[in-house]
Amino acid sequence: MIKTIIFDIGNVLADFTWEEHFHALGYTGELFERLADATVRSEQWNEVDRGILTEEEQIQCMVDNDPGIEADIRRCLSNTEGIVKKNDYTISWIQELKQKGYQVLYLSNFSSKAERECTEALDFIPYMDGGILSYQEKVIKPMPEIYQLLIDRYHLEPEACVFLDDTQRNLDGAAEFGIHTIWFENQEQARAELRKLGVE
Repeated sequence: MIKTIIFDIGNVLADFTWEEHFHALGYTGELFERLADATVRSEQWNEVDRGILTEEEQIQCMVDNDPGIEADIRRCLSNTEGIVKKNDYTISWIQELKQKGYQVLYLSNFSSKAERECTEALDFIPYMDGGILSYQEKVIKPMPEIYQLLIDRYHLEPEACVFLDDTQRNLDGAAEFGIHTIWFENQEQARAELRKLGVE
């Protein structure tokens, strides 16, 4: 029986709208693609969420990916307000699950800069029973340590948990611990998958 619902944040409880952010700054075409490859699509982006680098070190890693557009990279990353946007359904969904007796947690790769600059989009966090933002613990999904930390901190029974995430490798990491997983496409699809596990 499922007792705990664990949510990823980006593109599950809130949307990671980096494309809109870049477009709003006027970037399109080839330069848009280069910016994306140097930043959000790069392997170094995970290190941003891991929280082991200073903000200047984070930006320099992106610049090193494509030094020819350094000024544009710095412009895109100087202020990320609005790069995460809350979903209308999030708070009511959390409240609904809690009213039915489920523990509701979050487990998300998230940077300190994004948390600081996108606080409005994270207004659902106080409604939850706790969770982990990766930068706070210096580990990221799908590292085994982050799942073990969540299990230990909240005294979870993995077989009584279900984790919703939009990235398969993160789900695979949770499954290694015996946690049920749902690949999140949209709320309607996720609700249907939860019902299959007995979560009404």
